[in-house]
Amino acid sequence: MKNSYRRGDIMQAALELIAERGFHAAPMAEIAKKAGVAVGTIYRYFETKDVLITELHRELKDKMSATLQEGYPAKRPLREKFLYLTRGLLRYFITHPLHFRYMEQYLNSPYGISLHRDRLLIQPGNHDKLMDIFGLGLKRQALKELPEGVLFPLAFGPLIFIIRDHILGFIVLDEALIDQTTEACWDAIKK
Repeated sequence: MKNSYRRGDIMQAALELIAERGFHAAPMAEIAKKAGVAVGTIYRYFETKDVLITELHRELKDKMSATLQEGYPAKRPLREKFLYLTRGLLRYFITHPLHFRYMEQYLNSPYGISLHRDRLLIQPGNHDKLMDIFGLGLKRQALKELPEGVLFPLAFGPLIFIIRDHILGFIVLDEALIDQTTEACWDAIKK
């Protein structure tokens, strides 16, 4: 049991330091100190810092995906699916601001750029419900006739800025504003 706690402590320390300082300003020695372990202990769980960074991204993505899966309206119209996912995403990141800050850094780094490219090019293993919505929406002619690589940022780009502004305290995302915002994102892509 103690080993899983150590791994969890290392992951939490890495999350906090990287979200606050960035990848390069969070050396393994600092992560170890914050986690209360020796530097060598980190290497028992993670071969390199790159492995730690990638594994942390995977765990956060899995947590987020599991949250968004709960109650997903699979049999409902595209609009309802889209609104469910976007509202869930906003609520998740409001509740987990460190996860947002980490994911934003990850997705804007070389790690995330290749992941994003694979997602847009529909590489095996990188397909998700959102890309399914875009693909089906285009097939049914329910969405604007734009490439999925344009629909994605058109729908989600604004959400990133809105979440960031909420975390910084510039706006307050209450339920009414979440609903209005996600509806506006749908309006941006619907036909």
